[in-house]
Amino acid sequence: MYNDKFLRLPCSAKLVYKINETGLPDRTIREAIRKLKEEGLIQTRICLDDTRSRVYIITECFKIE
Repeated sequence: MYNDKFLRLPCSAKLVYKINETGLPDRTIREAIRKLKEEGLIQTRICLDDTRSRVYIITECFKIE
């Protein structure tokens, strides 16, 4: 189903790819990111390879129940 390039990606990249496949509106994704940042669960960093992009870092491990 997926090619070797996809399988070599880190889990975070795979997750973003899967989210994109869901067809969720950009606004919904931005709102989810905003809420995660407000709760201190993720941080935003500027991507050094492409300063127009952002990198999101999980700051706290949590269990989804």
